[in-house]
Amino acid sequence: MRFTKLILDKAGAAVITFISWVIILVLMLAFNADGELIAAVTIIYFAASILRLIIEYIRKHGFYSQLETNLSELDKKYLLPETLEPPSFAEGELIYEVMRETSKSMCENIAGFKRSSSDFREYIELWVHEIKLPISSLMLMCHNDGEQGEKYVSQLKRIDDYVENVLYYVRSENAEKDYVIKETSLKRAFTNIAMKYREVLLQSEVTLSSKGLDVNVMTDSKWLEYILGQLLSNSMKYFSADRTPEITVTAEEMSDRTELHFRDNGIGIPAADIPYIFEKSFTGANGRSRARSTGMGLYIVKSLCDRLGHSIAVTSDQGRYTEITITFGKNDMFRLGGNLT
Repeated sequence: MRFTKLILDKAGAAVITFISWVIILVLMLAFNADGELIAAVTIIYFAASILRLIIEYIRKHGFYSQLETNLSELDKKYLLPETLEPPSFAEGELIYEVMRETSKSMCENIAGFKRSSSDFREYIELWVHEIKLPISSLMLMCHNDGEQGEKYVSQLKRIDDYVENVLYYVRSENAEKDYVIKETSLKRAFTNIAMKYREVLLQSEVTLSSKGLDVNVMTDSKWLEYILGQLLSNSMKYFSADRTPEITVTAEEMSDRTELHFRDNGIGIPAADIPYIFEKSFTGANGRSRARSTGMGLYIVKSLCDRLGHSIAVTSDQGRYTEITITFGKNDMFRLGGNLT
């Protein structure tokens, strides 16, 4: 709070003070007051007015300065009253109490929202686990039904993937407690995903190859398998009709990092869409033309990579290929073990 702002704020009071002094001066002149008395009264009158402004500024300056500083530094603005000392002037006390009541109401609303969100997340997780049972049963029935049932397997697999997306999306928003960072074999993670998608890959006649995956990276194995599954599923949505579909997964180990390259020879991504493919619900030109994209898969992948400390990037040549690169950093501190919390 600046002194000039206080003076401007008190402009009305200053006008009243000046008019009062004029009235006093007229009265003293009317009673033939001595000039020295008039000068003394004038000095005392205006000195008292200025002193009152200075005292008021001193009392308010500390509180309002602290208010502005703490507000600019706080991430959660609604916690501002908790960082302030109660002021010693009536106007500040009123502002302070209003802020405390507002902050209290906000905290109560946030707590209620968190409880509601937690209950909903628990319900969704329970629902996903329950719905997976009949999906698994239907898959088993289709396998037992021979060729007649095989045509339904791919559609059931899509349903299972979408259901799993729901589960991982819910968990990814608050997954820190579910991370276990340890040395993880890229080859084992990729093999598990390849086996999971085996039927769909065979039906689509996909040529799947890998190279250099005999390396370990520091990550969470469960979330890594989900990320690889999403990349595989996403590639299979955008194969080109005029050539045999191919997916190549390679790893490149360097002194400070390991790069995992996931490449397909599909229809590619338009250059205008590449900056946005990791954004929530973005489907792009390919998603709209094929009407099979929700725009959530790559968003969840990017979110998980960020939380795990991995970087992810994409390069593409429309009509030729798409390559997604995940970079795993190397840090000996991880080798000390433990969970990431």
